[in-house]
Amino acid sequence: MSPKPKAYVSWSSGKDCAFSLWEARKAGELDIRGLLTTTNEAVGRVAMHGTRNELMRRQAEAVGLPVLEVGLPWPCSNEDYAARMIAACEAMKAEGVTHVVYGDLFLEDIRAYRDEKMAQAGLAAAYPLWKRDTRQLARDMISSGLKTVVVCVDPKKLDASFAGRWFDEQFLDDLPDGIDPCGENGEFHTCVVDGPMFSAPIEVEVGETVERDGFVYADVKVV
Repeated sequence: MSPKPKAYVSWSSGKDCAFSLWEARKAGELDIRGLLTTTNEAVGRVAMHGTRNELMRRQAEAVGLPVLEVGLPWPCSNEDYAARMIAACEAMKAEGVTHVVYGDLFLEDIRAYRDEKMAQAGLAAAYPLWKRDTRQLARDMISSGLKTVVVCVDPKKLDASFAGRWFDEQFLDDLPDGIDPCGENGEFHTCVVDGPMFSAPIEVEVGETVERDGFVYADVKVV
């Protein structure tokens, strides 16, 4: 029997990538070897989500995988981003990796972009959650034991008061009409602290909420 293709998971620290890891492991078609994370070098946090690097590294320990951190300058030009991602892809390929797992749900343009960039790098993309109904998927995540904090909100789409809340049934019930339950349209982003893919929960406290660069961030600290 031929060995399974080796893969890394594109890791944002949020629920979709964590659940994609869980689903990929259950499917058993890929040999998951690590996590790939982009970080903001200026502030020591995961890009976009704003998760502290310390917490992201604790997540990697909890899922039992090494993390390949791609530090990005801020502001980051397209050229800088491309150069550092190419280097990361070469590092993964040197380990025999052929696939990168993504947590995308339904945005066709994002998937097409990822497929193109992966093909250019000589890699393939995999999407374990693709086209799953996000209303049901959100509740499946919660019922699985996934525990995650809403760490970033786009106030142009969702009230800032949702930042810092737990992603639970009450959160879903309180979402206004037109907001995707998984935040796939960029309404919100999350940080996972426990779930079926974790060996143990990460104890955290939710700190202050700040507005930065047009987004509202809730600071989550490891206790």
